[in-house]
Amino acid sequence: MNSSDSEEALHRHNQVQKMSESTNSERGNWTGKLDFILSCIGFSVGLGNVWRFPYLAYENGGGAFLIPYAIMLLVCGLPLYFMELALAQFCSRGPVSCWTISPMFKGLGYAMVIISSLVCIYYNVIIAWAIFYLCASFTSELPWQHCGNVWNTDACMERNASARTFIQGSNITLSDICSNSTLKADINDSTIVCPTAPSQEFWNNYVLEISSGIEETGIIRWPLALCLLLAWIVVFLCLSNGIKSSGKVVYFTALFPYVVLIILLVRGVTLEGYWKGVEFYIIPEWEQMKSAKVWGAAATQIFYSLGVGFGGLHAMSSYNKFHNNVYRDAVIIAVINCATSVFAGFVVFSVLGHMAHRSNVEVKNVVDTGPGLAFVAYPEGVALMPIAPLWSILFFLMIFTLGLDSQFAMMETVITGLTDEFPVLRKWKTLFTMAICIVFFFLGLPMVTNSGMYWLHLMNWYSAGFSLMFVTFFEIVAIHIYGLKNFLNDIKMMIGFRPNPYWIVTWAFVTPAAILFIIGYSFYDYGAVTYTGNPYPEWGEIVGWLMVVCSAVMIPLFIVIECCKRGCKGAAFHTPEWGPALAEHRALDARYHTPDSQMQAYHNQAFSKDQI
Repeated sequence: MNSSDSEEALHRHNQVQKMSESTNSERGNWTGKLDFILSCIGFSVGLGNVWRFPYLAYENGGGAFLIPYAIMLLVCGLPLYFMELALAQFCSRGPVSCWTISPMFKGLGYAMVIISSLVCIYYNVIIAWAIFYLCASFTSELPWQHCGNVWNTDACMERNASARTFIQGSNITLSDICSNSTLKADINDSTIVCPTAPSQEFWNNYVLEISSGIEETGIIRWPLALCLLLAWIVVFLCLSNGIKSSGKVVYFTALFPYVVLIILLVRGVTLEGYWKGVEFYIIPEWEQMKSAKVWGAAATQIFYSLGVGFGGLHAMSSYNKFHNNVYRDAVIIAVINCATSVFAGFVVFSVLGHMAHRSNVEVKNVVDTGPGLAFVAYPEGVALMPIAPLWSILFFLMIFTLGLDSQFAMMETVITGLTDEFPVLRKWKTLFTMAICIVFFFLGLPMVTNSGMYWLHLMNWYSAGFSLMFVTFFEIVAIHIYGLKNFLNDIKMMIGFRPNPYWIVTWAFVTPAAILFIIGYSFYDYGAVTYTGNPYPEWGEIVGWLMVVCSAVMIPLFIVIECCKRGCKGAAFHTPEWGPALAEHRALDARYHTPDSQMQAYHNQAFSKDQI
């Protein structure tokens, strides 16, 4: 398609949109186009953009990591993102019922619902931590700012000159020893006590009251349990009226984090030593690009960051109007998400550079991954700033809103998937939503006990790893069975033109190959789950793999079930129910694959009606 044809097709499509703004009264639609875009941005831009991406960047070559990250976005992330949005928008069905396109793959929908359910359970615990820290920030002095509190130990040490004490008259500092396990083993001096930061002790000894292992459950931390209850109440209230309520909430929850990130970046680059962190973040280590590990890390981050395979994109796109320009939306949202990750890296490392400067240590010795960055390193960094409580409030309010957006989308996956599959539930959707929130709250209580961090880390490690790879690979297989040509015609029916060859090549060859690479590399580089370097008991790892199995097994299970019900040939090809939800859109083609001449006539008719 040349440029003039594309412009003409787009023009005709715009006329169709003006003529046909029909809504799906049974399921509902987004009340505005921005509702959908901001909801998708909120889902994709989450906590991983703030802590996981910056850590992976510095661990895998700094600025050089951005190259494989961008390549993996083009060959894997963007094609999957567009595919999932287009599939659900075309049929106006959620992640379970959309598989009338190929009934034997209905298990993909149930796998997505299970994955999102598992993630919802522990994700709201992270939101509860943010609420806890947010409440603790409303003081004249942050409680993790200094030692001397009841939860502090003798090892507590603030970042000052004492941490740079030289050992035994040598040029080796205490910081050097404690950050290098080999050096510590060589010295083997039992009198050396490695210092812990006040923020680390506040986190472990006060917030978590962490036990020695997952076997030692301890008691429920009631302050955290109440924060978790509050988090679930907020989620329920925002979802109680479906997308009509959550679609308005995202105007705040999706945009507010960007305001805070900009404020924190401006503040960060005014701190002494900020450039030390920025240099560490952006200076490339080109040699690391030769490592398969770097490419595997980039691909995995694209998966987790964009949210493909969770079912959230299906759920949100299914509420779009039929002629929404999903092509434009997919490109815009995916680019915004990845740009946010890069931008957040500058925010994080400007603060870490200041921390490293204050302590006279390398940046790599003050940064941590996962919760350690969001709830230990960054709180310690803001504690070093003037007017520390203000920056702390802004930071944790940002973490809270980032978490809520992703939680909304994953909960909508569960709710939409089940209500589409069992339409009788739509009548009681508010009560059904409340019931799910209550059940998930009680399932999350083990993660606010003394061993809660071990349970959360276990779920984070296993619940959405290998399962996502299997789900997205078989999604592409289902599209191939349906037929790429048919899928491209479906997209043309919605947006007025066929996607260009880039999408065809990636869907046909490149993306499935990339997914197989990720699966292969993940098994090659597999390591048993550990927390702070300590391995879990064997039964803990078994529980983790059961999380993988309980979602992944749905794929072969429903292949068998549908083959028994319909025969394998009947189960492979789409059912009569497949296609647009509204009669006026189904009428475009008796079998939903409109010939070019008929499609052209439809667009011409729409254009002429608009002119009258």
